[in-house]
Amino acid sequence: MPRPFQTLCLLTLSSILACSQTNPKVQSEAPVVTFTLDFPTSQPEHYSIRVQSDGSAHYQSTGRMSPDSDETDSFDLDFTLAPDTRQRIFDLAAKAGYFQKDLDSHHKNLAFTGKKTLGYKDAHRHAESAYNYSTNPAVQDLTSLMESLSTTLEFGHRLQYDLRYQKLALDEELKHMEEMARINTLIEVAALQPILDLIVADPSVINVTRARAQRLLERASAH
Repeated sequence: MPRPFQTLCLLTLSSILACSQTNPKVQSEAPVVTFTLDFPTSQPEHYSIRVQSDGSAHYQSTGRMSPDSDETDSFDLDFTLAPDTRQRIFDLAAKAGYFQKDLDSHHKNLAFTGKKTLGYKDAHRHAESAYNYSTNPAVQDLTSLMESLSTTLEFGHRLQYDLRYQKLALDEELKHMEEMARINTLIEVAALQPILDLIVADPSVINVTRARAQRLLERASAH
C-alpha cells in the first residue's frame, strides 16, 4: 500500500474514533426514568420529572397558584438527586420491568387520580406506560416517591412566586415545610437550596422567615 494512502487511512480512522468519543449520538445513551402526571382538577394540573442515571434531574409543572386564580404559572427546576433516591428510582424501574408492559390495573369503579405515565430509556430499550392505578408494587412505590418529590418541589414553586409577588406569604409556606420535614414527609429538600438561599439573603424578608429558611437549609445539608 502506498505510504500516502496508508497515512490518509490512518488519519481517517483516527477522526472517526475521535467523533465516536465526543458525539453524544454515537455514545450509548445514559439511562433515564421519566414520570408525568396530568390531573386537571389538582394543583399542579401537570408535572413531569426526568431523572438521569448520574442523578441530574429536571422538574416542570404548570398550574394555578391558588384556587381563585384563573391564570396558570409554570415552574422549571434543574437539580441533583441524592444518591440513595436516585438508586431507589432505578431499582424500582428495574423491578417494574422498565415499564415495557401495561401498568394499568383496568379495574372499574376506581376514582380517577390523574393520568400517570412512567417511561424508561437507555441504549437498548425505550418504553413507557400510562395508568390511573397499578397493582404492581414497584410501580406503586415509584409513584409514591415521585408524588412526594413533586410535593417538595412545589414548595419551591410557591416560595419562588411568593418571594417575587407576596413576601408576607413566605412565612406560612416555610412553617408548613418545617412541620413536614419534622415528620420526614418531605424528600430532597436540598433541591430547593437556590430558592432558600435567595430568601435568606433578602433583607426585605422578615428575620423570622429568613431564620426558617436557614433551618431548612441546615436540615437538608445534614441529611
